[in-house]
Amino acid sequence: MKIPFVALDHVVLRTSDVERLRHFYIDVLGCTLEKVQADIGLVQLRAGDALIDLVDVAGEIGRRGGVAPGPEGRNLDHFCLRVEPFDDVAIRQGLASHGVTLGDVVLRYGAHGEGPSCYLDDPDGNTVELKGPPHRPRR
Repeated sequence: MKIPFVALDHVVLRTSDVERLRHFYIDVLGCTLEKVQADIGLVQLRAGDALIDLVDVAGEIGRRGGVAPGPEGRNLDHFCLRVEPFDDVAIRQGLASHGVTLGDVVLRYGAHGEGPSCYLDDPDGNTVELKGPPHRPRR
């Protein structure tokens, strides 16, 4: 049986500073607050059709993952947020106003095909890929 995948539902980031990441994803990247489950140390942010869950490493869920993420080890390589329309100049300027450096825009292959893509790091060092619509659809 093949599983009928539709899209990325959510990604979970473990952090020792939920408020810092909450500020970054809401105030810098433009996500919105979806739900807070303080009893288990979980903040859920809306990013288009997907969620970014922030888990406090000191909370119920976070303690299960061991030490907090840092330069010596991360909990994931990167995750990708689809951006449409993809205006790299406006994105770069907007992020620069928050002191965030955006990597070079290059063509990369993603779920919908090859299109513009660039990377940035959040305050915990998690790499976030911003991916525009495809120039060449997948086959």
